Amino acid sequence: MAAPTDDTTAGGAPTGRTGSAPEPIKAVPVRHPGRWVAVGVLAVLAAMLVNTILTNDGFRWDVVGRYLFSGPVLNGLQNTLILTVLSMLIGIVGGIALAIMRLSPNPLLSSVAGLYIWLFRGTPLIAQLLFWNFLAALYPRLSLGIPFGPEFVSFDTNQLINQFTACLLGLGLNEAAYMAEIVRGGLQSVDHGQSEAAGALGMSRAQTLRRIVLPQAMRVIIPPTGNETISMLKTTSLVVVIGYFELMTSVQRIYSVNFQTIPLLIVAAIWYLALTSLLSVGQGFLERRYGRGMNRGAEGPRLLPRRRNKGEKAP
Repeated sequence: MAAPTDDTTAGGAPTGRTGSAPEPIKAVPVRHPGRWVAVGVLAVLAAMLVNTILTNDGFRWDVVGRYLFSGPVLNGLQNTLILTVLSMLIGIVGGIALAIMRLSPNPLLSSVAGLYIWLFRGTPLIAQLLFWNFLAALYPRLSLGIPFGPEFVSFDTNQLINQFTACLLGLGLNEAAYMAEIVRGGLQSVDHGQSEAAGALGMSRAQTLRRIVLPQAMRVIIPPTGNETISMLKTTSLVVVIGYFELMTSVQRIYSVNFQTIPLLIVAAIWYLALTSLLSVGQGFLERRYGRGMNRGAEGPRLLPRRRNKGEKAP
């Protein structure tokens, strides 16, 4: 009995295969003329931008260099950094407290936190800054004591809430409302079964939150918190409405005297760009720090691939 050939089965039926090797496929790369057109347009626009920066005398780069490291600008920059750090601290601490209250099974705590978030996110930050700055018009004196009873100590509101305090209250309390939603989203991203397991092991709710939930939620909380910090650095420029001396206030006072508006605005923009670049580097470091064990590809975060044993074929 003859053995079946390569192009027939054991029953003699043809298989559709031939003995010759298949011809190689000639792959023709897909052409993208639109990409080259976009590159050409962007190159022309970039050349025009560089040309106008170098040839337009209105930029006054000599004035920019003269005031970039001047004393008033550096003093304003220092106040901007202080406002950013302290306001973010208030915002983060307040945001964590509000998020915990928002997730509390107690309906009163949850309602109070929701009302706070609704109020501070629903009104303009400039209006809040002006409100705290002119609080003395509503309450000339602030006191501590028994409600509806005697006062133990009393303060003049204008002396207690000066411009710096009004800036911290406006920026920090407003930021707490946004941070509360960020922290709440991070806490809810942790699987609820881990909290139940921690409770079965005898951990209290506070211990579970501190040891189990928060460390895992940090990888979700850190990226938007970094964005909020960068945004806060630029948002501090709004305190110019109440006259507090920071970076934008300092350059405004200078160009109101020498009328070099554009060069002084460029000075402020350079400092903002430099600081936001440094903050972006720090944000990237923290994201890598808390994102260990995750492989972030084009499709988002995913678990690292399982290590195969020796001799095991790849799927």
